[in-house]
Amino acid sequence: VTMRRAAEKLAGWVGRKPDSAGSGVLAAERAPLAQPADSPMVVSPRMWPWFTRALDRRFNRHLLASQLRALIAALPPPVVAITTIPITADLPGVLDVAKWVYYCVDDFSQWPGLDGATMAQMDDSMIAAANELVAVSEQLRSHIHARGRDSSLLTHGVHLSHWLNADTAATASSTLAGISGPIALFWGVIDGRMDVEWLARLATCEPKLSIVLAGPMQNPDPTLLGINGLHLLGPVPFAELPTLAARADVLVMPYIDAPVTRAMQPLKLKEYLATGRPVVVRDLPATHEWADCMDVANDAEQFVAAVRARLDGKLTDAQVDARRRLANESWSAKAR
Repeated sequence: VTMRRAAEKLAGWVGRKPDSAGSGVLAAERAPLAQPADSPMVVSPRMWPWFTRALDRRFNRHLLASQLRALIAALPPPVVAITTIPITADLPGVLDVAKWVYYCVDDFSQWPGLDGATMAQMDDSMIAAANELVAVSEQLRSHIHARGRDSSLLTHGVHLSHWLNADTAATASSTLAGISGPIALFWGVIDGRMDVEWLARLATCEPKLSIVLAGPMQNPDPTLLGINGLHLLGPVPFAELPTLAARADVLVMPYIDAPVTRAMQPLKLKEYLATGRPVVVRDLPATHEWADCMDVANDAEQFVAAVRARLDGKLTDAQVDARRRLANESWSAKAR
């Protein structure tokens, strides 16, 4: 997985987008600067893959600035820089932009596999340097406030029509071929945030259940791979997810309780709710606002019991009513 991702980045750096046929289109030819804002130019700048040392950061600042200055100069002013990741912390004051907006979407210092100390340092620097700060959760607003800054709250939205138009009688796509019985489905990154104990307990207590995890793997607990009845689909196109959801009996979010999960605001939560399928999640700050729309578990026993209770694919009347407020959570509403 790591080598494939490295190959994709290298392909992007030489100006071509890899595809299954081995061909590609130059990024600048795909979307020149003259195109409207709803068809933006995508740039993949060359970078040094480390930020730990001061020398690494200076080198990356030079690489990024030298590649972005000409692009910024070609844009009509005022140019506003919006970043969702703290590795841009060395660019404020270097690039000729009117202001910086830091849209804080996660606590990357807690993410599995990342250099937490470096990410925390750069996050602090980005918070201090940004002209405006936007947070995706109250937990991240508190994180920013603890560093002496205020922020606006903008939670994630959901593309409602993408999920509501799924055919509930649709046959499963070829990705579910050979998977039988009731299905508990998760989609997203499969990494160290997965609660392997919960999934193993579910597999033991419900041996006829197929536990399906769709998404890229990033160094998950190796014991995950030994769970009976667990199926790993790998990455699934966004367009196919409503069909998978329609085939599933219950959607699950079996995350561990840790700083990284307490800070996150998973995009998939509102997507899950928009499908109309039963949803079972761990009790985390991000789930509190929507707890009346789904089943919330505090331990493995509650998780298993809730999944078992929802294997008929039905919601309670109260959950159906509670989900009506998703109408206010569309991306159009967020944009306004």
